[in-house]
Amino acid sequence: MSESHRAGLTLLYRGPLASCDYDCPYCPFAKRRDGPELLRADRAALERFTGWVGERPADDRLSVLFTPWGEGLVRSWYRRALVDLSHLPQVRRVAIQTNLSCRTEWLDAADTGTVALWCTFHPGQTPYDRFLGRCRELLERGVRFSVGVVGLPDHLEQATRLRADLPDPVYLWVNAADGHRYSDAEAQRWTALDPLFPYSRHPHRSGGLPCRTGESVVSVDGDGTVRRCHFVRAELGNLYDGSYLRALGPRACPLAVCDCHIGYVHLESLPLYDVFAGGVLERIPVPAARVPGRPLPLTVQGSRRAGSPGPAAPAPPVPGAPPVLGPSAPEPVPEPPVPEPPVPELPVLELPVRAAGGPGAWPPPGRPS
Repeated sequence: MSESHRAGLTLLYRGPLASCDYDCPYCPFAKRRDGPELLRADRAALERFTGWVGERPADDRLSVLFTPWGEGLVRSWYRRALVDLSHLPQVRRVAIQTNLSCRTEWLDAADTGTVALWCTFHPGQTPYDRFLGRCRELLERGVRFSVGVVGLPDHLEQATRLRADLPDPVYLWVNAADGHRYSDAEAQRWTALDPLFPYSRHPHRSGGLPCRTGESVVSVDGDGTVRRCHFVRAELGNLYDGSYLRALGPRACPLAVCDCHIGYVHLESLPLYDVFAGGVLERIPVPAARVPGRPLPLTVQGSRRAGSPGPAAPAPPVPGAPPVLGPSAPEPVPEPPVPEPPVPELPVLELPVRAAGGPGAWPPPGRPS
C-alpha cells in the first residue's frame, strides 16, 4: 500500500490512560487512578497522534475510534481531539467508547457529520435519569450515537426500561458478559432488546479466516506502535516513522476465536460491514438489521472487502451455518484444535451490499436522525 491512504484506513487508538470514574465489578479498570505523570504522558501521546492525523493529505480517507481502557471524555484532551479531528477533511469518522458521564456541551464545537459516540450504560454506577438525560442531549445536538449494556441478569430490568425510553432510531446493543453462559431463554430475552445479540452470545471462529485488520484496519498505541488489532500482539511497525506501511496487506487471523465486537466486526467471514454499513465505528447498524424477530445473516453473501478492487474470496463455511453462495470455494483452511462454540441455526437474511464501504462510510442513503 502506498503512503497515501486514499483507499481508507481505520485506526483504533488506545493510549496509556487507564483511570475510570466508575467501579463496575466486571471491569479491571474500575475506579483506577492514574498519577499526574501518566496523565501527562497520555495527553502528550494523544496530541502526537492527532498531530499525525492532521498532517495527512486532505484526500486521505481516515476513520478513528478511540478505545481507552479508562474513561476518556472526563479528560479535556480527548474532548478536544474529537472536536479537532471532526473538522479535518481527511477524517471520515471519529468516535470514542464512553460511559457518557461527562457533560455534552463540548460537542457544540464538533462537526456532527463526522463525530460519533459509542456509549455504555452501567446500571448502579450512575442514576438512570441522568444517563437518559445525556442521551436526550445528544439527540438534541444531532450527534450520532449508540447505547449499550453488558448482558448481566441484574441489568435486564433497566436495559428494558432504557430501550422503551429511547427513540426507536437509537440502537441499543447488548454485549454478552464475559464468562456467562446464556440459556436459550435468557438469550431470547436479550435478543428482544437487541436483535443482533446472537452475534455477541458466542465467540466466533477466526483462526485462518480472512480479516480486514492489518490491511485496512490497525491498532495504534500511545508510542505509535501499530498492530493489526488490540488482540494480536505482533507488531507491524510504527505509525510515526512509516514503517507500518510495508506490513499492511491481507492476512488471516492467527487466533483460534474472536469474542469481542471491536475485533470480530472486521472478520470477512461475517457480514457485519453490511449490517453496520455507515456505522461500524460507532456501532450503529442499518435499520433493516435491527428489526425484532428478523433472522440474522451468518455468512457473507457476495460482499466486497473495503478498499479491494473486486469481490472477496468466500470464506470456508462455519459449521452449522448456511453454505456461502458465490464462486467456487477456496481450499479449506485447517481448523485450529479448539472446541467449536455453538452457532445458532438461523437462515440468511439478504442485506444490501455496500461495495468498498469500510468503517465510517458516510453519508449513507437516508441519514438517520
